[in-house]
Amino acid sequence: MSNFKKIFPFIFPYKRYAFLNIFFNILYALFSTLSFMALIPMIQVLFDKTKKNTVMPTYEGIAHIKEYAEDYLSYYITTNTDTHNPGYVLSIMVAIIISIFLLKNLADYLAMFFITFLRNGVLRDMRNAMYKKTLELPLSFYSEKRKGDVISRISADVNEVQTSFLAILELIVKEPLTIVFTIIAMLIISAKLTLFVFIFIPVSGYIISLIGKQLKKQSSKAQEEQGTFLSTIEETIGGLKVVKGYNAENYFNRLFQSSTDRFFTLSNTIGNRQNLASPASEFMGITVIAILLWYGGQMVLIDKTLDGAAFIAYMGLAYNILTPAKAISKASYGVKRGNAAAERVLEVLDQENIIVSKENAVEKFTFDNNITIQNINFKYEEENVLKDFSLEIKKGQTVALVGQSGSGKSTIANLLTRFYDVNEGSISIDGINIKDMNLHSLRSLMGLVTQDSILFNDTIKANISLGKLDATDDEIIEALKIANAYEFVKDLPKGIYTNIGDSGNKLSGGQKQRLSIARAVLKNPPIMILDEATSALDTESEKFVQVALENMMQNRTSIVIAHRLSTIQKADVIVVMQKGKIVEQGTHDELIAKNGTYNKLVTMQSFES
Repeated sequence: MSNFKKIFPFIFPYKRYAFLNIFFNILYALFSTLSFMALIPMIQVLFDKTKKNTVMPTYEGIAHIKEYAEDYLSYYITTNTDTHNPGYVLSIMVAIIISIFLLKNLADYLAMFFITFLRNGVLRDMRNAMYKKTLELPLSFYSEKRKGDVISRISADVNEVQTSFLAILELIVKEPLTIVFTIIAMLIISAKLTLFVFIFIPVSGYIISLIGKQLKKQSSKAQEEQGTFLSTIEETIGGLKVVKGYNAENYFNRLFQSSTDRFFTLSNTIGNRQNLASPASEFMGITVIAILLWYGGQMVLIDKTLDGAAFIAYMGLAYNILTPAKAISKASYGVKRGNAAAERVLEVLDQENIIVSKENAVEKFTFDNNITIQNINFKYEEENVLKDFSLEIKKGQTVALVGQSGSGKSTIANLLTRFYDVNEGSISIDGINIKDMNLHSLRSLMGLVTQDSILFNDTIKANISLGKLDATDDEIIEALKIANAYEFVKDLPKGIYTNIGDSGNKLSGGQKQRLSIARAVLKNPPIMILDEATSALDTESEKFVQVALENMMQNRTSIVIAHRLSTIQKADVIVVMQKGKIVEQGTHDELIAKNGTYNKLVTMQSFES
């Protein structure tokens, strides 16, 4: 139930629907009981077993309510039978029963009507909260979790919480109240027979509870397995070129099928346990009813301590307990499944986001002097990627970071943008530690162009205007021109309103990269970070992109992480990195003259080209 308490804040905004649901469930339980109680006088009239009473009874208090109700009913039937005829009285009784059943079903519909708003509202709000949280969580979270698993939690697990876990709202009101009201009515009819029933109910409940054990654990495994095969789908579709290019279809097919086979086995086990709940509870209920027929039959036929009509109504009430008992046993298994799903949802919602703005963080919207990286150490897992790294980048400078793969170049970009936080040391902008700055204002100072052109399945305009959502068409076209991209965009069927497909796959690599540059240009930040922006391009595309980059870097502070050294020869400062440390820095000419690591890298690339 602790998980239900954590889910409760999502229910609170819809509390009026919850109260209306409870109100109509109370009415449903009441009318459900009365519908069987109303059978007693009808059967008595039908078989002419009504006690003759021509004297109007007097009310003597709640303690004698049963006797008063019986006497008044017999008085009403006796007087009306004498005045009219038995058929008239029977018609009245039938009309009352139909009215009670109508009110019972109307209350049931209205209870379900209002709970629908609550359940769907919780589903929507929880999905929104999950998506918001996935946007807020640091990149380090996704290096540990499969993307497909996160998708599974937002879609399948949240839905499971809505369908199964929120069944507890029905569980704690409608069904228990139906049982309570029914048992009260049964006690009124025959306390002796009802006490006899109470001996068997706990035994039935215990046998049913045994079936539900292990269900939560197996449900949790099934939901994890669902995350696994969703990850396989996401990775396969994302890397379809590699899958097909390496004839690896059979390998991934086997991988996916083994996951769905495990899910199949778990789902069968869970489903069969759940399916056993209803027949098991019904069988137990029928067993109790069979014993009641034997014991109650003796009270009617032999002991003469119970009226026949009352006994028939009593049996109806006893059967009336079966439906809610079945619903409770079924819902309790649903709650176990929902509890497992809620744990997975809450694991994400409760995840601490370590990269957030401090309270009263500094809002900074201009870059005036310099970026200072001072004695930083950083590691993703065990080993340090950057070791005692220090660097100053002055306003207006183009600083290039070069070195072999794994030397820590891209890590600098991740730390500057606070995708990750340094373990030791500090990064400051104009003397303000970036940890003390408002995260939104920090990132508004920076434009980022990555090696992988990250584009979305939308129009060119929507993709470019991410950094400035209110940009006009003219501003977007100007940004495209600076990025050397308008040449191909103007020839597209719908220009900037052309949809570029999933991940921009309708375009070439060079075209995608130029759109990424246009996006950064439109944002117009004072600091530009280019993370190997040309390394994935062919020579011709690289020339177009390089012109676009040079256009963009004018009058800006630029940090260029480069693999191809030919693209950074005009940089003001070239920083050569090796195993997380700076081994050389200076201009291109100065470093060539040193005849050190940089010269070796240039020579190797010249030889390769």
